[in-house]
Amino acid sequence: MRVTIFGATGMLGKALMQQWTADSVVGLGSKDADIRNPQQVAQAIKQTNPEWIVLSAAYTDVDGCESNQQLAFDVNCQGPVNVARAAKDSGARLLFVSTDYVFDGSKNWPYQIDDPRAPRSVYGRSKAEAETQLAAILPGCCIARTSWLFGSGGKCFPDTILKLAATRPELDVVNDQRGSPTYTADLADAIIRLCRKNASGIVHATNRGECTWFEFAREIIAREGLNTVVRPTTTDKFPRPAPRPAYSVLSPESLEKYGIQLPSWQDGLSRYLSARKSSNIP
Repeated sequence: MRVTIFGATGMLGKALMQQWTADSVVGLGSKDADIRNPQQVAQAIKQTNPEWIVLSAAYTDVDGCESNQQLAFDVNCQGPVNVARAAKDSGARLLFVSTDYVFDGSKNWPYQIDDPRAPRSVYGRSKAEAETQLAAILPGCCIARTSWLFGSGGKCFPDTILKLAATRPELDVVNDQRGSPTYTADLADAIIRLCRKNASGIVHATNRGECTWFEFAREIIAREGLNTVVRPTTTDKFPRPAPRPAYSVLSPESLEKYGIQLPSWQDGLSRYLSARKSSNIP
C-alpha cells in the first residue's frame, strides 16, 4: 500500500512514520508541502501517487487559535479541503485526524460519532467545519477523532507535568475536565489498521478509560516516584483564552466495529514514560 502522510513532522506524524514500516510511506512536513496551498498539495499527491492519504497536519495551539482565527481556519479547514479535493482528483482514500473539541462537553457519558457537533472554541469550530466539508467532498473519507494526545517528539501534558515537578514542590491541576488521554503510538497503530481495513465515516479513536487532568497528573507523579504534591483545582482558577469541554470522553464503539481496541491510558502512559527515560529527557 502506498501512503502519504501530511504532518509527518508533528507529534502524531512522527509516531506514524516510526510505526508504519510494512507499506510504502512518504512523510511530508509543512516545508515539503503547505496544505494551505492547493497547488503544492496537488503536486505532492501527484508525485507520491498514494492509495491512502493521512492528514495529521493541524494548528493545534488551542489558545493561539482564539487570537489567530484566520490562521486556524486556513490550516485546520481550508488545508484539509485542499487535500480532500486533490485526493478526489487522484482517486486516493483519505483519513483526517480530528478532535474531541468538536463537542461542547455538556454530556456526562461518552460521545457517540453521531452526536451533534457544538464546538465552543475557534480550534473546535475549524475542525468541525473541516469534518463537514470533507464529508461533502469525499463521502468515503475516514474522520478519526481523538483526544488528549501525548507522546514523544512534541509538547504534551506528561512532559509538562514532569518538568514542573522538577522545580515545584506542589502543583495545582484542574479536576473538572474529563477525557481520555491517548498515546500517539497507540493512535498511530489504530490509524494504520483503519487504513488497511479501508475504513470510512467517523471513528472515535482514544485509549480506553477516562480521567481528569488532576487524576492524570497524579498518576504521572506516582509512576515516577516523585514527592511533588498534586492538588485538585477548578478551571475557573486557570482562565484560558479558549474554553475547554468539561467532558469529552469519546465512545470506543465505532473503533471496535473494525475489531480494534486500544490499551488503557495508564498502559500508554507507562510505555511513554519508559520511552522518555530511554531518550534521556530530563
